[in-house]
Amino acid sequence: CSVCKCNFISFFLGTGSSILSALQDLFWLSKSKVEKQLQIISVLQWVLTFLIMGVACTLILMYILCTDCWAIAALYLAWLVFDWNTPKKGGRRSQWVRNWAIWRYFRDYFPIRLVKTHNLLTTRNYIFGYHPHGIMGLGAFCNFSTEATGVGQKFPGIRPYLATLAGNFRMPILRDYLMSGGICPVNRDSIDYILSKNGSGNAIIIVVGGAAESLNCTPGKNSVTLKNRKGFVKLALRHGADLVPVYSFGENEVYKQVIFEEGSWGRWVQKTFQKHIGFAPCIFHGRGLFSSNTWGLLPYSKPITTVVGEPITIPKIDNPSQREVDFYHSIYVDSLIKLFDKYKSKFGLPETEVLEVN
Repeated sequence: CSVCKCNFISFFLGTGSSILSALQDLFWLSKSKVEKQLQIISVLQWVLTFLIMGVACTLILMYILCTDCWAIAALYLAWLVFDWNTPKKGGRRSQWVRNWAIWRYFRDYFPIRLVKTHNLLTTRNYIFGYHPHGIMGLGAFCNFSTEATGVGQKFPGIRPYLATLAGNFRMPILRDYLMSGGICPVNRDSIDYILSKNGSGNAIIIVVGGAAESLNCTPGKNSVTLKNRKGFVKLALRHGADLVPVYSFGENEVYKQVIFEEGSWGRWVQKTFQKHIGFAPCIFHGRGLFSSNTWGLLPYSKPITTVVGEPITIPKIDNPSQREVDFYHSIYVDSLIKLFDKYKSKFGLPETEVLEVN
């Protein structure tokens, strides 16, 4: 019916209060129950987007090409060829999409919180190192690809770009959806463009540990893959972009994962995928759709608090030596550990907890 359609649209695009009011009138549910269901739906749509949207849209496009509606798919493919390099040139962000009401329900499900510790100058560019990866980087997405936690208000004049696998931008429809949130490919061409040809006030968020780090994420464990990850430091030096350590407390708590030991067949399969495809398949589970006591794809509703640390001033060196890269990398590692130690007790960890740097 038209009423149901209007309520569905307002869930994505409307204000939080209008959604709650509409659904309460429609289903006679209490405010808290409606709110919880909206939170679950908002997280579920993101999980499905993360896992299957790219493949699903590709298959649908191929199917349409074989039907009487082939002209629609052909027009989109023509547009895709014309628009192919847009992700490498800063993308096509949409403040309208970043401000959708659905992201506020997404935030409140966990909840997710963004903590600012220092101001950022709009006359500088930045590379944020985000740790840890977790299974899906939920905190990174919510904080930097939406306005749900107020990144635009906390860091006025700063444009955040969350960097993710370049392969995602070869998938029809998914690429456009990602770009609308300010997400860009994590490759040199894209980063070089944003840091050198897009003015100042840009902040590229790189999940430094990547797929390798995701293989070790499990509740109760605070470890990062960083010792041999120095490419982001070299990029910062080449562009004179300040480095900013970011630690997300609780990122590893929202899913439970089967951890394969080094040398096992399972770890071999994961590393083979990581080497040749760019991502590592993980065996994980969260809670069920209708009950937190069953297994499913929904993450557990555990708090995620992302703390943005103090920027490290980086000089511009066109061709940095390995010694210079190592020097600023060591400063970055020390800053990350200090950030973790300063805030760990405030977000539920004991004072004895140590950040493991691998």
